[in-house]
Amino acid sequence: TCESLGIHMIFDEIAVAFGRTGSLFVCGEHDLRPTFLCLSKGITSGYLPLSATLTTDEIYSAFYGEHRKLFIHSHSYSANPLACAVANETLSMLTENNFLQSLKPKIAAMKECGKQFDSVEGEFRQTGMIAALELTQKKKERFATEKRVGYQIFLEGLKRGVFMRPLGDVVYFIPPLVITEDEIEVMLNTARDCIDAVLK
Repeated sequence: TCESLGIHMIFDEIAVAFGRTGSLFVCGEHDLRPTFLCLSKGITSGYLPLSATLTTDEIYSAFYGEHRKLFIHSHSYSANPLACAVANETLSMLTENNFLQSLKPKIAAMKECGKQFDSVEGEFRQTGMIAALELTQKKKERFATEKRVGYQIFLEGLKRGVFMRPLGDVVYFIPPLVITEDEIEVMLNTARDCIDAVLK
């Protein structure tokens, strides 16, 4: 293990923690205990900027001490009282009333509705409440960059009332965790309509 070898394991869960993959933390899904756990975004449900780095007592103690020994450091988005209050409320909501369990049917709905992309050139992939559709031409060839296919699909989505996030020709679906199964269907069906309109 990393610990037995003296190697520090870092988990960057900035975009995937707090229910995004269906559990509170990805490292917990795999029964791993990283030395550093980097968090942001979902810690406030995206309402306010806040970030945190969790670490072991041993690491923390190495930076804590007399003035000359102290490593003075902070995040750009740390310790804002309002953001911290929102983070506390987010954690309460995620850990009470079986909220994480309520994501299971939504994750299943996303997977089922995502099957419509099997006939689209490229690849649809999903982990929890994160999905991505990588668009390609026949035989997995990439589109010419100047065509900006992902961006054209994004624009088509705006016309239809659905906001999608393209990175190149990969269209991401990262809906709020409170989305309904019906809204998931609308989101992915609209995405399919946009793809058909752009690639016709």
